[in-house]
Amino acid sequence: MPNPTAAMLVIGDEILSGRTRDANMHYLAGQLTAMGIDLQEVRVVSDDRDAIIAAVQALSASYDHIFTSGGIGPTHDDITADCIAAAFETPIDVRDDARALLQAHYDRSGQELNAARLRMARIPDGAILIDNPVSTAPGFTLRNVHVMAGVPSVFQAMVASVLPLLTGGEPLLSRTLRVVRGEGDIAGPLGTFAAQFTDLSVGSYPFQKDGVYGANIVVRGSDRARLEQAMAALSDVFAP
Repeated sequence: MPNPTAAMLVIGDEILSGRTRDANMHYLAGQLTAMGIDLQEVRVVSDDRDAIIAAVQALSASYDHIFTSGGIGPTHDDITADCIAAAFETPIDVRDDARALLQAHYDRSGQELNAARLRMARIPDGAILIDNPVSTAPGFTLRNVHVMAGVPSVFQAMVASVLPLLTGGEPLLSRTLRVVRGEGDIAGPLGTFAAQFTDLSVGSYPFQKDGVYGANIVVRGSDRARLEQAMAALSDVFAP
């Protein structure tokens, strides 16, 4: 049985402008790989309502799980929650349980739960809250879309809250063989090898160091015995 599939939607002008370097994709990919959920696509869109809605609808229809990051804070450009609701034609408003979480948090810190902060309690109807032990303001899951903050520490905490609720598959294993030859020299035999192990993923990642050209050949799969068999064959192909 194939593993569940996933996509990630990164939302924010600051990512596309180069002002902010996204760390959440790397983290999510590692977590999903270990759990046996195959991350197959990542999209980055601006803080544009139509773009977010279109991406959510397309990805939700194509994959088992969608993870979003960014755009669920208190400012005017935090429009993700409204866009998710619009994508599924679902009403959205301040929800009592989310408001209670924020009220308790700001009471403890001696701050006011003002109108801007209350925006973070706006949750689409029927959504399930995602716990946020870092800064309290919750994310949410609506259908197969998990909506989370863009701040890496908060995103990671929300991922930790969501993943135990999901059903994974066989964790993806990987092995690497370092070959000190140029890709032009290894392409032919590597293609023959890949054709013999079509049930595995085979990738070549070139490097250059101190004038030496080579490639790391990475083989991935969920069957450990098959992977070891492939690596033995690969070592024979590129034996010194």
